Amino acid sequence: MKKKLYKLDNGKMLDGVCGGIAEYFDIDPTIIRVAWAIFACCGGCGILAYIVCALIMPRKTTEIIDV
Repeated sequence: MKKKLYKLDNGKMLDGVCGGIAEYFDIDPTIIRVAWAIFACCGGCGILAYIVCALIMPRKTTEIIDV
């Protein structure tokens, strides 16, 4: 199965970008959030990268199965 990068609705804080990246790499979302905060403090490049990812990454759709 091919892995794809998506924004998540489940467990999101702002837009689900960090959660989606963490799911893609199979690591804890807190690690991604801390890394993103560090990048944001280092010249603001993390803020711009988050906005770009939030605009470009597709949202993961969850299908509701009616029983």
